[in-house]
Amino acid sequence: MADSVRERVRWSVWAWWLMAGMWTRAMMSYRASFVLMLGANIMITSLDFVVVVLMFQHTDRLGGWSLPELGFLYGTSGFALGMANLFVGSVDALGARIRAGTLDVMLVRPAPALAQLCAERFSLRRLGRPLQACAVLVWSLSALDVAWTWDRALLVPVLLLCGTVIFAAVFIGGATLQFWWGEAKELQNSLTYGGATLLHYPPTIFARELVAGVVFGVPLAFVNWLPALRILDRPDPLGLPVAFQYASPLAAVLCVCAAGLLWRSGLRAYRGTGS
Repeated sequence: MADSVRERVRWSVWAWWLMAGMWTRAMMSYRASFVLMLGANIMITSLDFVVVVLMFQHTDRLGGWSLPELGFLYGTSGFALGMANLFVGSVDALGARIRAGTLDVMLVRPAPALAQLCAERFSLRRLGRPLQACAVLVWSLSALDVAWTWDRALLVPVLLLCGTVIFAAVFIGGATLQFWWGEAKELQNSLTYGGATLLHYPPTIFARELVAGVVFGVPLAFVNWLPALRILDRPDPLGLPVAFQYASPLAAVLCVCAAGLLWRSGLRAYRGTGS
């Protein structure tokens, strides 16, 4: 059983890699266009952090957090969302394929349908967001006065990796809802792009109910809020056990399992167009 699962995962990753490579080769045929689009993407995503900087022209703290600390939140959430969007963001086209009846074409190909959806129209210009977020993150780490310990240093790459996995699972899980509800794409966007915007700001400026919702509901708090409390030595507004600040890997695994179950349930419920 375990060998069968590993083989399916390996084949899915390989199929995604082949199709993403095909789209990349097509894009790189127009290198000047790619460079311009990447530059434009970086400039547009930078406006989000410009807004944060402008806010700090009128205050030196937001919810008790400084600008470099908000830069840490912005950089980690932006990087995680950007990488997830790069790898699986195209899955949000599922609803359009269902309505057009073209999902059936993917289902009869000798490759996993989910890998095909995630790799469809793969575009390296989406690297603009994680590159810009990474620049902000590097700046924030250089400006912060953190008492680095081994666990705090390890938490940074762990939260970036787990945050990417969590957002990828939310992308897939949200898109899968389109099997039952054709307009679920907007709900997915509110959880992914809206969730990333929420994570740009400290949890102390939001109601406790909202913070609890992104811990025990859609676990976006594990992307950066909870690990950041440990890294930046900040008190937890919910008073949760310290173990929650190290639980991003567990949250990522649970999100992947939930997204996988939703996808399988959606495929079983899908009846095709009949054509």
